[in-house]
Amino acid sequence: MFEARLHQSSFLLKILEAIKELLNEATFQCTQNGIQLQAMDTSHVSLISLFLSQGGFDNYKCDRNISLGINLSSMLKIMKCAGSDDILTIKNHEEPDSITFIFESQSYDKVSNYQLRLMNLEHEHLDIPETDYACVMKMPSSEFARIFKMLLQFGETVEISCSKEGVKFSTSGDLGSANIKLAPNNTTDSDKAVFIEIQEPVVATFAIRYLTLFAKATPLALRVRHI
Repeated sequence: MFEARLHQSSFLLKILEAIKELLNEATFQCTQNGIQLQAMDTSHVSLISLFLSQGGFDNYKCDRNISLGINLSSMLKIMKCAGSDDILTIKNHEEPDSITFIFESQSYDKVSNYQLRLMNLEHEHLDIPETDYACVMKMPSSEFARIFKMLLQFGETVEISCSKEGVKFSTSGDLGSANIKLAPNNTTDSDKAVFIEIQEPVVATFAIRYLTLFAKATPLALRVRHI
């Protein structure tokens, strides 16, 4: 039996909104420790890894390991049927070939029930090796999203260079060029603080489109850590 309860269904909706343009379908691995999703995007360029600890749910039961293959577009349609403050319960035990979503209003005067058929998907677990990074930056997630939204207007790739003085984001294209530099600051406001831990200078180039897609996870956390 698997059953998980979230006091606010909007949290799961934010997760689906963050990954919907990267994945069409995915397998959720449910264990007694929590729920894990790990998959390559449809172009096999990026790896999406998500773990929801059982402690983050208001109620969580999983008496055996199960794999839930789900069409994310269909799941997103169901999640959009919920009110922003609805309580969500997810079940998989009465009909093992489907998953049930139950939405309850906070006043418990309205209950909605939806079932989604599961898919038989191939799933390969990919180990993510522990790595010592030459540069680690921590910054407000809203600023992270804003930077790449602006840079996307000028080019397709961004060069990110990191030094003790700060991090520079540079791109160019037919329209012109754009450069944004962030220096570490000593503000006590954690929502605005920029921290840089550097072992040696680093320069790397990435596709702005993917970084923009990653930034869709901004509503999930106030801060982002990137390397």
